[in-house]
Amino acid sequence: MSWIYLIIAGCLECGWAIGIKYTEGFTKPFPSFLTAVAMITSFWFLSFAMKTIPVGTAYAVWTGIGATGVALFGMLLFDESRDFARIVCLLLIVSGIIGLKIFSGTGKL
Repeated sequence: MSWIYLIIAGCLECGWAIGIKYTEGFTKPFPSFLTAVAMITSFWFLSFAMKTIPVGTAYAVWTGIGATGVALFGMLLFDESRDFARIVCLLLIVSGIIGLKIFSGTGKL
């Protein structure tokens, strides 16, 4: 169950990171509220995941999911670069996340 919590936390990290863009420096109340809720909820799920997943693994996976997700959403929503090298680098992050899951020794997903 901890890995599910960690995946949820990582997805919420994507949400709040993208949400920051829409807050316009936290001057827009509704996007700012949603971003804050996503931040708090992401940390909450991360804290549950860290009950059984080692802190280094949990944090690396959480930030990896967030970084990859935000980069992908940046490409989709903000027309950011889709260069081949950038895609390869994102795939390296994903392979690192998978490797951490495989070699974490915490059992099944």
